[in-house]
Amino acid sequence: MTPESSEQLGNLLRELRAKRRVKLRDVEEQSGASGSYLSQVEQGKRHPSAELLRKIAPVYGASVKELLTLAGYLDEPEVRMSDQDRIEWAFKCVISDPQYQFGTSLRTSTQLSLEAKRFIIEVYEKATGKKLL
Repeated sequence: MTPESSEQLGNLLRELRAKRRVKLRDVEEQSGASGSYLSQVEQGKRHPSAELLRKIAPVYGASVKELLTLAGYLDEPEVRMSDQDRIEWAFKCVISDPQYQFGTSLRTSTQLSLEAKRFIIEVYEKATGKKLL
């Protein structure tokens, strides 16, 4: 990853976070990465791992593919996601979208089946016009 692409990725992440009105602390809590590290990524000073990009994509409202492409990971085998991983990622996108009102029970529910999550994602896609799966 070149310094220019790191800066480009960082600028995109900052813009997306500002647009969604998400605090860096929220990204920190949902991704498990430190706030200072995330700040350095947004400033283009650090190269994030593919795994971190997968974790933060839903919080930023970005596509994993877009972030991985900007970071230069798209062709690496580790970025392939199973069907279950894609559903889990898309479900995180749904519950982290501040403009989509779904109630508070989804944030705390860990008992939902994969099919229930898929259904919620499909309803979200129809309501918002966004394509996640």
